[in-house]
Amino acid sequence: MIPFLGPLDPFPPVEKAREDMGGLLAVGGDLSAERLIDAYRHGIFPWGTVEGHPLWYNPNPRMVMFPAEFKLSRSLSKTLRAGAYEVRFDHDFQAVIAACGATARPGQDGTWISREMKTAYTHLHELGWAHSVETYVEGGLVGGLYGLAIGSMFYGESMFAHRSNASKIAFAHLVRFLGEQNFGMIDCQMRTEHLASLGGREIPRHDFLTRLQQLTATGEARTNWRAAAQEFIW
Repeated sequence: MIPFLGPLDPFPPVEKAREDMGGLLAVGGDLSAERLIDAYRHGIFPWGTVEGHPLWYNPNPRMVMFPAEFKLSRSLSKTLRAGAYEVRFDHDFQAVIAACGATARPGQDGTWISREMKTAYTHLHELGWAHSVETYVEGGLVGGLYGLAIGSMFYGESMFAHRSNASKIAFAHLVRFLGEQNFGMIDCQMRTEHLASLGGREIPRHDFLTRLQQLTATGEARTNWRAAAQEFIW
């Protein structure tokens, strides 16, 4: 049985996650900022809902990326050097999460980014935990991504692209910024070939949680990303 969480119920031990169900750990609870931050500190994330109740996951193995292992392809490097775009940090978080929610995904029926999810993560952005990286061409938003930062750990949530390489451009700038800011790891959650092509790899849950504990030890939210990121824009 998958545990159903009431409003005040803590998460079960992550070792209880159902590996035959992609790492599903629990159902229910809420999407308050407090619960979400507690979840991420323990390597747990919400992915979809059932009848309005969040589904909480902790998969094993875990897809991650270390900033130093990012693979910059020749084509992407050429695109970055050409500079026919503009990258901004935290300029329009709501537009990014809306675009991510509206993007069709192969093998998925609909989107897990519900209205409740958008509200919850926008609130985390207002509190300084959630951040967006955006790619613009001729003033129009054409790609981007969003995620959370706790201490020296970044948790990627979703990305979108309305033009070729638009999300990769945003991701490349994010990785460069995280490396300069001494972030140790990016949580990519589930394996995809796209993430693997960029340098992502799977590690065991125990290894992930050990690293996570170290990287989130300070527990701080970094609120001034927009200003800090400017010097790392290509």
